[in-house]
Amino acid sequence: MIQVQDIHKSFGALEVIKGVSFEVKKGEVVCIIGPSGSGKSTILRCINGLESYQRGAISIEGAKVDIADRSITDIRTQVSMVFQRFNLFPHRTALENVMEGPVFVKKVSRAHARDEAAALLDKVGLGSKLGVYPAKLSGGQQQRVAIARALAMHPKAILFDEPTSALDPELVGEVLAVMRDVAAEGMTMVVVTHEMEFARAVADRVLFLEGGTIVEQGPPQDVLRNPQHPRTQDFLHRIIHPME
Repeated sequence: MIQVQDIHKSFGALEVIKGVSFEVKKGEVVCIIGPSGSGKSTILRCINGLESYQRGAISIEGAKVDIADRSITDIRTQVSMVFQRFNLFPHRTALENVMEGPVFVKKVSRAHARDEAAALLDKVGLGSKLGVYPAKLSGGQQQRVAIARALAMHPKAILFDEPTSALDPELVGEVLAVMRDVAAEGMTMVVVTHEMEFARAVADRVLFLEGGTIVEQGPPQDVLRNPQHPRTQDFLHRIIHPME
């Protein structure tokens, strides 16, 4: 479904993505792990057309992702993104936030969008919060609204950019539980995360990114339990045993 071929991306003189290639099959969950600054979030933004890239090619079901082409709007409706900081509209209720995309982008009737948004919010455990504004929701609740908003577009894939890193530790579990449910329903997902247990339990494949390149990749039982590359070994040791 998603093909990333020899992508190179620079910000000025700083090259942050240095020839990254991978594929994501329909229904597959791919987790991208690695240290801060390794280019993980930039790859997601390139896949969704939020950032341009200088060399290489990205395609979604054969359609090239080109930020300068008019087709980029269609691609963005097919590939939803859940951000680290929720990015909800503060002046819209939870229900209105979920309705926004279907109504204004996909031109769905407000009545249909309202019914579906209510059902999705109920699905993520927020059926009692339809009329509540983001400022009155916890971080975990805001992120679950963001996931419902992504699902409302009926995407072919969802990209998650460190969706739990801005949350208090006690709120992380409720968001990961919703993500597990979404994965179990067969959604194609690319997840940038530091949650190793989630990656171990849910991912079909794990990519370890370092310095803008994929250092190691494979099934989670291989990469997370028996990493072969010294840099992967060191990273995982620091994540799992941070005080040593």
